Amino acid sequence: MPGMTTTPDRNRIQLPGISSRAYEHPADRSALVALRKLSGFDTVLKQMSGLVSERRLRLMYLASAVRVSETQFRSLHDMGRDAAYILDLHRIPEIYVQQDPHVQAKAIGFDDPFIVVTTGLLNLMNEEEQRFVIGHETSHILSGHAVYRTMLDILTTLATRVAWIPLGYIGLRAIVAGLEEWYRKSELSSDRGGLLTGQNPEAAKRALMKLAGGDYTHEMNIEAFLAQYQEYDTAGDLRDGFLKVLNLLGTTHPFAVVRVAELDKWQRTGEYERILGGDYPRREDDADARVTDEIKAAAESYRRSWSESQDPFIGVLRDVAEGAVNAGERIFNRFSRRDN
Repeated sequence: MPGMTTTPDRNRIQLPGISSRAYEHPADRSALVALRKLSGFDTVLKQMSGLVSERRLRLMYLASAVRVSETQFRSLHDMGRDAAYILDLHRIPEIYVQQDPHVQAKAIGFDDPFIVVTTGLLNLMNEEEQRFVIGHETSHILSGHAVYRTMLDILTTLATRVAWIPLGYIGLRAIVAGLEEWYRKSELSSDRGGLLTGQNPEAAKRALMKLAGGDYTHEMNIEAFLAQYQEYDTAGDLRDGFLKVLNLLGTTHPFAVVRVAELDKWQRTGEYERILGGDYPRREDDADARVTDEIKAAAESYRRSWSESQDPFIGVLRDVAEGAVNAGERIFNRFSRRDN
């Protein structure tokens, strides 16, 4: 049956010292570089979220889930070890398996992050697809996405509590909407990281397609699924474009068809092969990354996305959005001149 392969007995390419900047989406990378420049910011967030909460979660999973090891879920243990080796992490994150029919995987924690996968996910995906998922979550850990995600959780809770204050709620909802947009881009980043870890493009796309159609790969086709994206992108008319924007409100993950298309597009740019060939930014140079350069890269990414989109609603908004991006670039260029 197509898609039912086992883990191949082969060596994967290690990426020594790879920086998460190598695979991060420009919009995700610019935000993370800016945060890394803010000394003590992660410490403040840790205090806000509470280290006790992280310890509580670890104890909860230790008591209610199965911790992966050489004697429990051995194949997942090997995948976690391989992911840490390929991405050159000094510590292998713990993995827990939780009994839950929902298909889910997540990386949790600040100081000592760990991964949780559900039995629903294990039942849905074969070993090569699971390897992509473990790589995806390990990439979240390497990027330090927990910082922003904690901020999103805090602000979402706060927005609910001040919903009775109109102006305060509107302001917080605008911030939350911005963080949700970042969250969706961070998922695209970690899809790329998962591909770099598993090094099996077809399995990665198949795993994402299963999020939409379940374990029916013999009834599905990647090329037809990508054609679905083209139809989704063209939208039809302005009403459809507006409805697509409404459908994103409150979501933290891109839709499956978008994730497959974005991963396929990134692979076809040659970035994937170039990184495997050893051409990628190193962690040791992260401190030299310039916020203004990353902001420009993010702006250019959005411009390219707008120009490639055939969505008529995006066409209407393009000029307004372009003006906002240009204004943002002028602000950051002014700060850049101060830094020089």
